Amino acid sequence: MQIIINGESRPLQADMTVQSLLQTLKLGTGRIAVELNGEILPRSEFSLRQLGDGDKIEIVQAIGGG
Repeated sequence: MQIIINGESRPLQADMTVQSLLQTLKLGTGRIAVELNGEILPRSEFSLRQLGDGDKIEIVQAIGGG
C-alpha cells in the first residue's frame, strides 16, 4: 500500500499502526505530533490507529535548543 508522509509518497507494509510507523522511521515517542488525514491524532491512539492505502500523514517533531 502507499501512504503520503510529509508530502512524500512511500510504500508501506499492510497492517501497520501509526506507532509502528513511527518506530520504523526511528522517531520514537518523544515530542511528536501526528496529523492523519487532516485530523490531529492524540498520542493515546498511536498504537490503535491502523493506516490504510492513500492515508496522508504529517509528522512534526519538536527539537529543543537553548
